Order: sequence, then C-alpha cells, then structure tokens
Amino acid sequence: MGINPADFRKYVIRPTLTKLGTWSPSLENLLLGSAAAASQLGISLSCEHGFGVYKIAKETHHRVWDEFLAFDPDLASKVRGMASQRDFLSHPDMELTTNLIYSTAIAWGVYAHQKAAIPENENDTSALAECWNRHFKHDQSLDKTHYLMCVKNIKEKKQAVIAA
Repeated sequence: MGINPADFRKYVIRPTLTKLGTWSPSLENLLLGSAAAASQLGISLSCEHGFGVYKIAKETHHRVWDEFLAFDPDLASKVRGMASQRDFLSHPDMELTTNLIYSTAIAWGVYAHQKAAIPENENDTSALAECWNRHFKHDQSLDKTHYLMCVKNIKEKKQAVIAA
C-alpha cells in the first residue's frame, strides 16, 4: 500500500510548492500524477530507475543542482533547507528516497529546469500527462497512457475510500 494521495497532496506537495513560491493547482496535480506514475505513490522505492516516490535518477538530481539551482542562490538555499542536515552531505541521492519534501522540491526542479509549460487547467489530465511524458518520465518505455492510468487509479481509490 502506498501513501494516501490526499495526504501526500496536503502534507507534502502543497507545503513544498508553497515554500518554493510556485504552488498552483495544476503543478500540484502534475506532481501527484508524477509520483503515482513513478512508484504508485511509494509502493515501490527500488532504485532501478531512480530514487524515491518520483524515481529521480542520480544524474537528473545532479543536473537539477548543477544546471538550475546553482544559478539561483536564494532558491538553492530554500531547497537545501528542505534536506536533512547531515545525511544530505554524505548521501545526497538517498535523500530522494528518505525525504518526501526534498524529493518533491527536486521533482519540481526537474520540470522547472526544463522550462516545462505547466498546463493551466488542473483538470486536463491529458495535458498533464503530455507534460510528464515530455519532461519527467523515468522509464523511456512508458508513454502518457501510463500516467493517465495511474491518475485514474488514484481517483478510483479516492472514491473507494469515500464510499467505505
């Protein structure tokens, strides 16, 4: 069983994006869908395709820091402030698995670094899936139908919880 989608949205994604000054309903939905597509919201945290709920590859993590955050010291400081004090220095990539706030900030950074055009309509799952497909997917064998299926599964689980 993975993380409850409503809890992940409320306690991880929204506060992270708010701290970064980037919150929008569309971006929140995009990141929730990205985590669902990567790991079914934490059902699998294996490192085969990347680390943590977003399956961010080591190279991608470093690219976000070296090519994006390094050029904005204030933003870099905010993101670094979300990481743990000691573990980040000895195992920075493992922070993507053990720290949901930090991994969400880096997941946002993947999109921001690529200057992804975030769809304006937060309910346009097809446009969100296309954005994920172009800028984020961890496994090149997947396409936007994978994202759409994972988002559909989240919605079905939410209805099941409400109906229970």
